[in-house]
Amino acid sequence: MAQEANPFESLQEQIDDAAAYLDVRDDVIERLKNPERVLETNLAVEMDDGDVELFRAYRSQFNGDRGPYKGGIRYHPNVSRDEVKALSGWMVYKCAVVDIPYGGGKGGIVIDPKAYSESELERITRSFAKELRPLIGESRDIPAPDVNTGQREMNWIKDTYETLENTTAPGVITGKALSNGGSEGRVEATGRSTMLTAREAFDYLGRDIEGATVAVQGYGNAGSVTAKLIEDLGATVVAVSDSSGGVYDPDGLDTRAVKGFKNETGTVSDYEGTEAITNEELLTLDVDLLVPAALENAIDGELAHDVNADVVVEAANGPLTPDADDVLTEREVHVFPDILANAGGVTVSYFEWVQNRQRFYWTEQRVNDELERVIVDAFEELVDAYETHDLPNFRTAAYVVAIRRVVDSYDSAGNWP
Repeated sequence: MAQEANPFESLQEQIDDAAAYLDVRDDVIERLKNPERVLETNLAVEMDDGDVELFRAYRSQFNGDRGPYKGGIRYHPNVSRDEVKALSGWMVYKCAVVDIPYGGGKGGIVIDPKAYSESELERITRSFAKELRPLIGESRDIPAPDVNTGQREMNWIKDTYETLENTTAPGVITGKALSNGGSEGRVEATGRSTMLTAREAFDYLGRDIEGATVAVQGYGNAGSVTAKLIEDLGATVVAVSDSSGGVYDPDGLDTRAVKGFKNETGTVSDYEGTEAITNEELLTLDVDLLVPAALENAIDGELAHDVNADVVVEAANGPLTPDADDVLTEREVHVFPDILANAGGVTVSYFEWVQNRQRFYWTEQRVNDELERVIVDAFEELVDAYETHDLPNFRTAAYVVAIRRVVDSYDSAGNWP
């Protein structure tokens, strides 16, 4: 699997590809390819043994033409300035393609969270929240969970912000626990939108998802929920993987049992009655549907030649390099992009923010119904753009829809100063 592609350059190439089909000035497109500001900070935090350790952290605010900046915070050793810039840009166009009133932001800390105690992670998180304080707010920038973060970290950030500001502001962050102002349906939202995109894709392509074979690379929250919900549609999930490797059973896996095994052991590897496979082998299995649900750059141009899936639905952010996109387009493999497929997370984060602002909370059924409406409507608009403009692939169609909306907001507001 490739790791050398620069995700920020990939984002910019995707924007350029779509801009070729739009009547938009070059200077406006250039503005939409770069972040408005990036915070880079060093967190000096005392460890349990009394030593002070330094952690590099970032927050990119890419574009706010359509509303407050919105995007997750990840904890990972590979977090970099270019990565958070790319992820914040993808958030802009993700929010635009599903037509929710947000811009795009993203943040992260360069850390392996498994190497630190809970008390150390709390101090690190609160230190980062203190640095974020001037930038974030219910109407300015609303962070959320991402890789290796969840309700716990969001609760800490909310509490730190409210303590320093001497206020109550549950809408300053989303992805919180229900007891701290979170929303029903948020935990499964990314996997649910991936499932909905796959369902709509198979229907559009005239194929039956019931009985389809599926491989899921990455068995964290997004991947495991996607697998479970697609299995509920009657599909057969034959392979899943995590960072330690994968498991394969041509007769189909019990996705819930595999998740339970991972919760107990920390990995899907060695799940009883399965064949061990590598992540690369999973990505090249002969299946009807491939769901990359791990990190960016999972499939490069070289590996794309060996992909045997008919349909790819991206649960991860940026799992295909631009070269891989070109290869799969030429091979007529249908790729349904991340900025639609995994938009359930930010969509239900939006619902959470709305509920926080109104202090009125929805049932899980209402959340899921509203999410389905948003994803289905966005899918139909993507298909309309794909067919109307005779576009080469569905990613370009998604960016055509999204860029047009951002440009319309920018043009109608005017440029100041």
